[in-house]
Amino acid sequence: MTDCQLYLISPLDVSGDFPQRLERALDAGTGIATAFQFRVKGIDQHEAAKLAEPLQAICAARDVAFIVNDDVALAKRLNADGVHLGQGDGEPKDAREELGRDIQIGVTCHASKHLAMEAGEAGADYVAFGAFFDSTTKASEHRPDLEVLEWWSTLFEIPCVAIGGITPENCKPLIDAGADFLAVSGSVWNGDEVAAIKAFAEQIGTA
Repeated sequence: MTDCQLYLISPLDVSGDFPQRLERALDAGTGIATAFQFRVKGIDQHEAAKLAEPLQAICAARDVAFIVNDDVALAKRLNADGVHLGQGDGEPKDAREELGRDIQIGVTCHASKHLAMEAGEAGADYVAFGAFFDSTTKASEHRPDLEVLEWWSTLFEIPCVAIGGITPENCKPLIDAGADFLAVSGSVWNGDEVAAIKAFAEQIGTA
């Protein structure tokens, strides 16, 4: 079994010094922070592409997957490594047709085994379960229990991502239950990103 890895999700504001912060976070988590999701809301595609460009270059230089949240057209425009689809963001097979077979497609499955199996059958490259804890980044009424991670990782080859309010203090049970990735945002960007990444790395190392 591969070790658990970190899947960083951007804050909504990626302007200003955020590119430098991303560099510091990825450099602190070499080999552990292996994916980055670009998640901005309410700006047009041209503006989003401009913001994405330096971040995508930072990820490419470090061999970190650059994944676009919710927007197949933007993922195509940027030639991103992946796209993450919420339940209302279209079908994985349509995204696959649009973006080609090399793109990584992830699907939000909340707490649902049924949605996860459907996503896997539709060609998703990973499924995301959450929110496991209260999150300041995104409200969710869904609260999966750890059993869904154990069930998925025992039965399926496709990686699973745990998301929602994950911190270095509470992540250990998720790792032990079989999460392949921990999706983290606020716990990294709301403070010292280097310290947060190192704290996560320590928990992953001892799991």
